[in-house]
Amino acid sequence: MACSSASQATAQAGAPSRRHAPAAAWRRWRGWPWVRRIAIAVFLGVVVVLLANQARAIAWGEVLAAMRAYPWQVLALAAGFAALSHLLYATFDLIGRHYTGHALRTGPVMAITFVSYAFNLNMGTLVGAVGMRARLYARLGLDAPAIARIVGSSMLTNWLGYCLLAGLAFLLWPLAMPEDWHLGRIAQRVLGAALIAVAAAYLLACAFSPRREWRVRGHEIALPSLRVALVQLALSCANWSAMGAAMAVLLQGAVPYPMALGVLLIGAVAGLLSRVPAGLGVLEAVFVALLAPPLTQAGIIAAVLCYRAMYYWLPLGVAALLYLGMEANARRLAVAAPR
Repeated sequence: MACSSASQATAQAGAPSRRHAPAAAWRRWRGWPWVRRIAIAVFLGVVVVLLANQARAIAWGEVLAAMRAYPWQVLALAAGFAALSHLLYATFDLIGRHYTGHALRTGPVMAITFVSYAFNLNMGTLVGAVGMRARLYARLGLDAPAIARIVGSSMLTNWLGYCLLAGLAFLLWPLAMPEDWHLGRIAQRVLGAALIAVAAAYLLACAFSPRREWRVRGHEIALPSLRVALVQLALSCANWSAMGAAMAVLLQGAVPYPMALGVLLIGAVAGLLSRVPAGLGVLEAVFVALLAPPLTQAGIIAAVLCYRAMYYWLPLGVAALLYLGMEANARRLAVAAPR
C-alpha cells in the first residue's frame, strides 16, 4: 500500500509538470527572449499609434489655454498635495525597516523609497519599485531576502489603503459609468464591498491569526502585528487621499472630491493593467470617459496634464538627481548606517 501510494503521489506530482511542459519548453528555447521583446515592442508600437490617433482629435489650443488660465494659488495648492503624497509614500519603507530589522538610517531609506516610487510611476514596476530598490539597497549592504521583504511590505501597504478607499468610493459614491464598461451602480457597490472585505480580512488576520509565518518559494512571509497593519492602512489611505486632493484641486471644484478620488483610483488601476509607461493616455482617457460631460474635454486634459507634471515628471527629475547622488555616496551611506 505504501509503494502504491508513493507511486500515485509521484504520478500526481508528475502530471502538472507534463501538462506545463510545452510552456516550459518555449521558455527554454533560445529565441524566446527575442520573441518576447518583439511582442512587447509591437504592443507598445500599437499603443503609440492609438495614442497618436487619439491625440489628433484633441483641441490642443483649448487645452493650453485652460492650462495658462490656472491661478497660481490653485497650482501651488495642488503641488503641495502632490508633495505630501510623495512624502507619505517615502515612509512606506520605514515599515519595511521595522519588518526586517535592518540598520539603515531614516534619511537614506526615505530617499530610496522616493526615488523608486518616482521611477515606478514613470517607467513601471520592474524599473522602479523592484529595480531601483534592489540596486540601491544592495549598494547599502542589504541582502536579497531583506530587499524582497521590503518591496513586498511597501507594495502591500500601498494597495491596502487603495482597497479601503476604492471600496468606500464604489460603495458610497458609485460613478455613472459608460454603458460599454458594463459596470453599473450595483456592480460597483458589490465590488466596493469586496475591496473593503479584503482590507478588513488583512487586519483581522494580523490581529487573530494563530499562524504568523509562511514560506513561499523560499521566501519567509510573516504577518505584522495589528498595530503595524493599522499604520500601514493609515499611511496608505493618507497617500491616496492626498493624490485625490491634488486632482480635485486641479479640477477646481467642478466635481465633488469623492468623485475625483474615485476616478483617479480607477485610472490608477487602468494604467497599471495597460502596462503603458506612466499610464500615458490611459489616465486621460478614463477622466474624459467619466467626467465629460459635464466637464469639457479640454479642461479635463489640462487638469490631468498639470497633475502629471506635478506628480510624475517633476518628481522624476528630482529623483534622477537624488539617485546619482546616492550612487556616488553609497559607500559613505553604508558605512554611516548603525550596526
